[in-house]
Amino acid sequence: MNYACFYSVLRFPSPASVKVELFPFVTKFSNFRKVQRIVAYVLRFVNNCQQKHFLDRILTPYLTIRELQRSTEVLIKISQHVQLADEIERLQSNKNCKRVGNLRPFIRDGLLRVGGRLIYSKLPYASKHPIILPDKDPITTMLIRTMQIELLHPGQLALINAIRQRYWPLKARSTVRQITRKCVECFRVRPGATTQQMGNLPQSRIVPSPAFAVTGVDYVGPLLVKQGTYRPKLVKAYLAVYVCMTTKAVHLEAVSDLTTDAFLASLRRFISRRGLVQQLHSDNATNFKGANHELNQLYHLFRDQQMLDQVQQFCAAREIEWHFIPPDAPEFGGLWEAAVKSAKTHLKRVVGNARLTFEELATILTEIETVLNSRPLFSISTDPADPQVITPAHYLIGRPLITPAEPSLEDIKANRLSRWQHLQLMREHFWRAWRRDYLNTLQPRKKNLRMMPNLRPGMVVLLHDKTQPPLNWKLGHITAVHPDAEGLVRVVDIFVDGSTFRRPVNKLSVLPIEDNSIASPSDDESVVT
Repeated sequence: MNYACFYSVLRFPSPASVKVELFPFVTKFSNFRKVQRIVAYVLRFVNNCQQKHFLDRILTPYLTIRELQRSTEVLIKISQHVQLADEIERLQSNKNCKRVGNLRPFIRDGLLRVGGRLIYSKLPYASKHPIILPDKDPITTMLIRTMQIELLHPGQLALINAIRQRYWPLKARSTVRQITRKCVECFRVRPGATTQQMGNLPQSRIVPSPAFAVTGVDYVGPLLVKQGTYRPKLVKAYLAVYVCMTTKAVHLEAVSDLTTDAFLASLRRFISRRGLVQQLHSDNATNFKGANHELNQLYHLFRDQQMLDQVQQFCAAREIEWHFIPPDAPEFGGLWEAAVKSAKTHLKRVVGNARLTFEELATILTEIETVLNSRPLFSISTDPADPQVITPAHYLIGRPLITPAEPSLEDIKANRLSRWQHLQLMREHFWRAWRRDYLNTLQPRKKNLRMMPNLRPGMVVLLHDKTQPPLNWKLGHITAVHPDAEGLVRVVDIFVDGSTFRRPVNKLSVLPIEDNSIASPSDDESVVT
């Protein structure tokens, strides 16, 4: 904007006389006070050039309050003439305003102010008739951002109330919301977690396979059990929970301690009773790291290289693949976490505060296992007269565990199906029902329906830490991303304080800075499937 145009705006507020444009340098700053001082010095230079006598010029080293106020008025006046030119022209032509008509605006000293309904109040003039600030304007954004910093980052409502003491921003709530969401200081106090669209189910969940062919394992505990007969002492015991990824069948094993031998012994018992496992999934060691002593014991157990070597040798000899979920991501093992919750619920209700022996605990666990494997997966009929439901036990023994055994069919004629063929047919019937009635219930996504933009290397993020308040969370930058089969990034590597960590995206908070700006997904990408 040239000097002639600037001077015209000061003297002739009518937008019809001159085309007003915003100062180019305004968009180069984010601090309103800096722009205010620049314009104030420009106005002082213009004023001094108009003075004929040297003594009438202002030569003080600092700007006066009146100069700063006039600079603010000039900036807002230019903003109004750029964004609200049509409204000002309608007001000067005695026509009804479209955007600000409900505010009964008027013009005083070239500024568009709110007429409102508080004329007879005892409020100051600036509060009764605040200056209208156009929305989606860089000057308005800078002014609100500066007031937010000077008011020590109040909440959105408090900031709006403070602004309306002198100004009336249009679409105040949405404007203030956008500014506070981009404030790094406010974001670090209440950081929002990064999300991604809920992923597709893995093959092990939707392809029929023998029970426990693909299994998830987790630990529960500690549980206090009695050891000895005459003067028993209380010792710790643990519970190993094995969950079939396909049928949701549960297998519970009591474990005496957190040692490699005890874990391998429980794994041997599980394999001996349920058959060989093709794939075994478990939490990563980082998931057990915490302030709790037992969690630390689990952490060191799964971090011990000797333990890992023994487990790998045991699994390799039996052709078992061991998979770890990403660190600090228990939601990746939601299936066995749900089984752990159910097992702990039954233990609390049945055992309570009682102290059992190890044998009694093992007996209780088998009974709880029976209850968990008798939970209905789905109903095979909607007819009230046919209430039979399919349970995980149907895929283990061909019938519910809580019903009596079926009578023998040895007296069936030879030309009919044999008992073995009949059992095979029953199992095939269960799997047909599983495909027909159960798989369809897994189709919809329950949460995180929208596909979000992928994180990229170089972005600055906050690393969540449950043991620290958000202000103490460490800053790091993403060094590598790990997209899934659909190309969605759910796990990334972060460099923090000289070390690299692998974390899921929902354990990160992306700072609202320009370097982290990412394009919003296209309409095709955001379609919910």
